[in-house]
Amino acid sequence: MSLALAALVTPLASQTRLRVTTDGAWFYQEMGGKRLARLARGAVLMGDSTPGDWLNVTLEGWIFGPSVGAPPPSPARAGFDLVVTRIPEENLRSAPSGALVAKLPQGFLLAKVDEGSSERWVHVTRAGWVQKADVEPVAPVVRTHALALDTGTGRLTPGRRPGDSAAHTGSPPTGDSLPGPAPVDPGRVEPSRPTVLYRAPEGPPAGTLAPSAPLRVLGRSGEWARVEVQGWVKSADLQTAPPGVLVGVSAAELRADPERYVGQVLRWTVQFIAVQQADELRPDIPAGATYMLARGPLPERGFVYVVIPESRRAQLGSLTPLATIQVTARVRTGRSRFLGNPVLDVLTLEAPP
Repeated sequence: MSLALAALVTPLASQTRLRVTTDGAWFYQEMGGKRLARLARGAVLMGDSTPGDWLNVTLEGWIFGPSVGAPPPSPARAGFDLVVTRIPEENLRSAPSGALVAKLPQGFLLAKVDEGSSERWVHVTRAGWVQKADVEPVAPVVRTHALALDTGTGRLTPGRRPGDSAAHTGSPPTGDSLPGPAPVDPGRVEPSRPTVLYRAPEGPPAGTLAPSAPLRVLGRSGEWARVEVQGWVKSADLQTAPPGVLVGVSAAELRADPERYVGQVLRWTVQFIAVQQADELRPDIPAGATYMLARGPLPERGFVYVVIPESRRAQLGSLTPLATIQVTARVRTGRSRFLGNPVLDVLTLEAPP
């Protein structure tokens, strides 16, 4: 009697993974109802497979923590933990600093997911609707179990009994299959040699990774890969940033995504170069305004322009060229129009500790 192999397919989730095919497709509050947000092409949503022109989906991702807050109490906001506060909109990403999923306008309500959330990035979801024409199904991830079938009866072939001589031949019994190799996850990688970890492409070094250190790839851009590494440090070596102030953000990150940081407050250590007056080559600064030309944030060597208000100009008189100072400043633009340098509005200026 001949034997054949059949695969039992078990879906990993009851919902369907859907990929957005239309850049700027609308995410709706309800079928044919209010338009809430724009979706990015390539974003993956979870949704049902109901017939018709509309699909009920779940939007999920990470949003920058300082750009959301608690919504005002209201019955209409029941079930939502957060609201987008940034004007006019904020990016929702597939992972912290990952690929763009959607642009969420100010006032967009979200539910917080505690798993994966941090002070800087918040894991969020929101249920809604999309038009079926704007998405396509993603091939489901499946598990296959090879089973021997008795082709004459359609029943499973009984396994070998203990003591059956065929069980000692060293070869798989007829009709059985050996499990294949475990699937390769291209997002899980490790350095092949001691590797410098950079804070941004062409940015300052942040440390060195040992060979075989486990990494997860969050995204790629040209010859660069953005990776995530987990580890431990001593609590005594940590300090908390002041509320509402970002630390650890590089100038390279501002240049790479200038809109991301406009209006955000940073704390940088910079090297003072000179005091200058704005001219037509610096249209991002009011004409005639005083600004500090500096390098940084250290150890970066690129230039940064720090606009100094009248009330703080006296502090510049005591500075000598190449002095190291710490500034807390609000980002006016992450990349100036002509020269591509960050422009900041100073809030505080002091010698570093």
